[in-house]
Amino acid sequence: MTTKTTGSLTWRKSSYSGGNGACVEIAVPSGATVAVRDSKDPQGPQLHFSRAAWAAFASAAGDGVFGEV
Repeated sequence: MTTKTTGSLTWRKSSYSGGNGACVEIAVPSGATVAVRDSKDPQGPQLHFSRAAWAAFASAAGDGVFGEV
């Protein structure tokens, strides 16, 4: 995992992301949300999800619900 701090957020990217540039980074600000952004465009838009929604997504992804990438 790599980390990068911008402003008040510490962004994390999986060590499994490889070098193809098709990655997302996440940050967990204080509060009830998880922020997600495109690692190729760190100044671009961010999506914010509730922690429950992010946990459900991460669990489903880990279970292979979305297929293998």
